[in-house]
Amino acid sequence: MSTFTEPAIYWAGLAPALVILGAAVLGVLVEAFVPRRARLAVQTVLAVAAVMGAFVLLAGQWALVSGQRLAGEMAHGFDLDPFGVAAQGVILVIGLLAVLAMADRTSAGDGAFAAQAADRPGRAEEAESLHAGWMGTEALPLTMFSLGGMMLFPLASNLISLFVMLELVSLPLYIMAAMARHRRLLSQEAALKYFVLGAFSSAFLLLGAALLYGATGSVDYTEVAQVVVLTRGVGASWILPAGLLLLLVGLLFKIAAAPFHAWSPDVYQGSPTPVTGFMAAGVKATAFLALVRVLGVLGVAGGADLVPVLSAIALLTMLVGTVVGIVQRDVKRMLAYSAIAHAGYMLIALTCLNTMSLSALLLYSLAYGASTVGVFGVISLVRVSHVGAAGPEATDLDSYRGLARRAPWLAAAMTVFMLSFAGIPLTAGFVAKYELFLAAALGGGVWLVVAAVVSSAATAFFYTRLIVLMYFREPEDEQVVVVGSRGPVAAAVAVAVTLTLVVGVLPQPLLALLDSAAMLTP
Repeated sequence: MSTFTEPAIYWAGLAPALVILGAAVLGVLVEAFVPRRARLAVQTVLAVAAVMGAFVLLAGQWALVSGQRLAGEMAHGFDLDPFGVAAQGVILVIGLLAVLAMADRTSAGDGAFAAQAADRPGRAEEAESLHAGWMGTEALPLTMFSLGGMMLFPLASNLISLFVMLELVSLPLYIMAAMARHRRLLSQEAALKYFVLGAFSSAFLLLGAALLYGATGSVDYTEVAQVVVLTRGVGASWILPAGLLLLLVGLLFKIAAAPFHAWSPDVYQGSPTPVTGFMAAGVKATAFLALVRVLGVLGVAGGADLVPVLSAIALLTMLVGTVVGIVQRDVKRMLAYSAIAHAGYMLIALTCLNTMSLSALLLYSLAYGASTVGVFGVISLVRVSHVGAAGPEATDLDSYRGLARRAPWLAAAMTVFMLSFAGIPLTAGFVAKYELFLAAALGGGVWLVVAAVVSSAATAFFYTRLIVLMYFREPEDEQVVVVGSRGPVAAAVAVAVTLTLVVGVLPQPLLALLDSAAMLTP
């Protein structure tokens, strides 16, 4: 007679992510049973309440792990430690801002999402849905599913959980990328590109995991690392490095590191603007934080062979993001290449993993993530004017001429975010870059830091160009209209601005917190 061994699961450790995923399931039921006119309000309250509840539970976890009273495996495939709890906190901040940005229904009476995603662009059924004033609200439960995956992704400690969480993060985004209210065909093209290239990246990750399992007989990071150390120099020595490199390719695709970045500008441009912000901030943060655990266990076991590879990729990523970003005339594409350059900076921290670099990477993820969601929130309110009526987002750079006269508070918020991206003092971006570059320099990556400083100085050109257009150029025509937020986007932008400035002016409390969080269990 067969026996069943009950798995040991620490449910309290999984509780924050389970609250988010539970809200996602409830959101699906809301779509099925709540009347259409009430869905947006119900979905928004449910999502915000779930994120805030997850924050409360996470604070309780931090009180335990920071005192080293609780650490280790909370379920098979997921580890609980100070770094994991801090990573979840960063993801929740990004998720809260993203939910607020997606929930807004502007003064123009529209939102970022199609009235019904299934309507064919340009056909009668789409016109009827728009005339009825509908707005697709299924994006919010999809966001919660993806957010739940993002929270568990950095905690994954075996190859199976890593792949499952990668798909949980990605699959909702493939759908959401096709749901733009305006420029529907461009949105659907972006979703198709993201889906096809995302499938390729998943295939690479799976093949890498299969090679590692075939060579070691285990999918657990720690057990794979032990086998690597014990069998070094014995048998087919190419299988383990090949498996690890293929695993990295799948993760590097998610952070849009060169040469795996080709999907990024098109997807950023075509996706609904709040989804672009969530994708740019959340996916990048969770993928980097998951890479920390992969490289911290498997990379260390494999020796220092990955450092030259990561250094070369970081250098190429900075080069592509900087050079191509300078010539962009579309704001969303410019920010896509900006994100590529920032991925290059963050990769530097992975070449010298230590307590200081882990702390810097957490801070960079938070600072960059908040500013990114905020800047795309601003973009969602600047629209093309059709005989005075608001149309799609005005993403051409010239559309921002004289924005400070049309909407002073929006221009001020955009300026704060641009200065933070550029790493100007008194912003969170400056503190994050300083900490990250210092950690890399002390870890022996001085030449990479020099390259990053040069790249950062060059990228400041396209950030300051936008500021100059907003404040020192007259608007050329009346083809642009600024719509008002009915609350959620304004709240998201305000919180992002406050966080960017407070961390920039008073960084020490957050730095002390992240220093104590930069610790992985063996």
